Amino acid sequence: MFNIEKENIDTKYLLILLAMAYIFSIGIRMIWVYQFSGFDNFIWNNQLMINTNDGYYFATAVKNLILNSNLDNPQLSSAVKNYPGVIYTTLLLSKILPFSLDSIILYMPAFTSSLVVIPIILTMRLFNHTIMGFFSALIGSVAWSYYNRTMIGYYDSDMFAVLMQFFVLYSLLAITIKRTLTSVLIASILIVLYPLFYPQGLSLIYGMYLLLSMYMIYFFRKEHITYIAIIILSASLFAIPIYLKLLLLIVVSVIFYKKVFELKQLIYISIISFVIFLFAGNVVGLIIGKVFVYLDRGTKEEGLSFFQVIQTVREAGTIPFSTMANRISGSSLGVIVALIGYVLLVVRHKQFIIALPLIGIGVFSLWGGLRFTVYAVPVAAMSSVFLFYTIASLSQKNIIKYPLIITFTIAMLYPNIVHIVGYKVPTVFNKPEVQILDKLKSISTPKDYTLTWWDYGYPIWYYTNTNTLLDGGKHHNDNFIISQILNTSSPTQAANLARLAVETYVSSDYKVVANEIFKNKTPEQIDPNIMLDELRLDDYSLPAKTRDVYIYLPNRMLDIFPTVTLFSNLDLVSGKKGKRPFYYKSNRFQDSKDSINLGNNIKIIKAKGQIQIGMQSIGINNFVTTVYDNNKILRKQVQKLNLNGNINVIFMKNYNQFLILDNKMYNSLFIQMFVLENYDKSLFEPVILEPLAKVYRLKI
Repeated sequence: MFNIEKENIDTKYLLILLAMAYIFSIGIRMIWVYQFSGFDNFIWNNQLMINTNDGYYFATAVKNLILNSNLDNPQLSSAVKNYPGVIYTTLLLSKILPFSLDSIILYMPAFTSSLVVIPIILTMRLFNHTIMGFFSALIGSVAWSYYNRTMIGYYDSDMFAVLMQFFVLYSLLAITIKRTLTSVLIASILIVLYPLFYPQGLSLIYGMYLLLSMYMIYFFRKEHITYIAIIILSASLFAIPIYLKLLLLIVVSVIFYKKVFELKQLIYISIISFVIFLFAGNVVGLIIGKVFVYLDRGTKEEGLSFFQVIQTVREAGTIPFSTMANRISGSSLGVIVALIGYVLLVVRHKQFIIALPLIGIGVFSLWGGLRFTVYAVPVAAMSSVFLFYTIASLSQKNIIKYPLIITFTIAMLYPNIVHIVGYKVPTVFNKPEVQILDKLKSISTPKDYTLTWWDYGYPIWYYTNTNTLLDGGKHHNDNFIISQILNTSSPTQAANLARLAVETYVSSDYKVVANEIFKNKTPEQIDPNIMLDELRLDDYSLPAKTRDVYIYLPNRMLDIFPTVTLFSNLDLVSGKKGKRPFYYKSNRFQDSKDSINLGNNIKIIKAKGQIQIGMQSIGINNFVTTVYDNNKILRKQVQKLNLNGNINVIFMKNYNQFLILDNKMYNSLFIQMFVLENYDKSLFEPVILEPLAKVYRLKI
């Protein structure tokens, strides 16, 4: 069954196969450019914009290094510190290539991530299956999940995550085949470099290293190289500064090159190295911590009880088997083929047990969330092709065998390419929205703050050069602060809290504002409810103003406003959640003579001035119609239908949509200031009033 023919492919043909697979991967990714290049709304500075929010985190850090544009942003140092490989690689490309930074961050994910074909093909070449590696590379480079996180425009550390991991896997497998000091050193260097590009994946590197150690001890326990590998690889994983790590590796390597230890001595040294690795690297704690972070759901119970963002992130939720299967292999049948193929691959080449953490975390995505599926993609691709070869090898006739393998490969590719063609992900913002941010940049300074929800934090950095309290990586207890500002019915409370939050953030050396103002987890902890009531007072004592504060209210927040509300709709002392306010948005409705059907069993009864929700009829308090005139001036008509009603209807005519809101949501700052342009002129000054977004400057 496992008598698979081994090819004899020389270096010239290897390079041709590598080039073909690489071009194929990039070519498939160019489909998105072809689909979107004709749309002016997706173009800024003569280039398509990127399609992931997080990309602006890295892009702003690079832009700051080039232009010194965001010198007052305290978060950018974390980008350079945590992802120096991503930042400085991009910076280098911007220096040596004749393209704008916008062009580089657009295309860099495709050209970088497509390099994964190299370790895939080289891995199978280790076992004399180069052609098998080529077919695996075709699938692995464009499979559903890997494509989604490395497509053109998806400028993120993800473009290095799987790529670097697979180079590490290749180097570890090479140790089991070659068993030389050189192969060990190559693996150790790759491991040292890995966290410079994607530190979150270290737990998977740990897992592969542990399995390599067990494999080598089981099969090659009498060989010196087994213990040398454990010693050097352990050192490459020590939690010490990289310059010390490299110095240690050089010293250890020189020693092993010049002096041959006795086997027993090497065993003792390897045990010591392994123990240091376990304790100095906090290995067990890291792995367990990663698991529990993504299994955790609920409020934070230590100190004040803040709502946890993890339960609102789609990537961190449980997913069905079909979703896991589609994202790893393109279909449920495809992932079953891959899992069977992986078992056969391990039976035939036992070294592939080292890849178990990658396959395992793909399966773990059923509980941990869809973001984990991407790590399993290349191994699943190789496993699938190995099964194809195994089946095809039952026939000894090449005229049957190779067409069968090609047919199976095309069948595996088909659902993934269909997905790619249909995966028309828009840019993060469209051109008119960026024009608004560009206008904000012209009236603000880099030390100013723009307060909004965390989804928009990184693009605001990039396009306005201002700072934020929340962003895509910094969304913790301060979610409460922004949520409260957007949801409060008191303009005074919103203005006071905004000023207090920004000035506290700066004066505290950028600590968590909610913890600072509420003295969270300290003996002096105060009752936030009392403080919030005090913030409603006109004479509340505020810190001195040191910078301007802007409130950014985009139209796109209408889609997520109920989620934003969750973070302030609870008692921070008890953790008890408040009654969920009613909010419904409809842009698909049917208007008839007697009623307006809004969908989801919600209907406006015209003659009665009532709204029917399910079987319940409720009197409408306010019925508001908003419309922009030719000069983009908002006109609104307000009808008071039932003063005792708890439901309000807003028809946003230009948007062709209805909002159905209870009084709490209707009176919130976001609805009043964005939808209705009602604001306290003593506290806020409108600086940008556009249908797509509105920006107010704090006057206090």
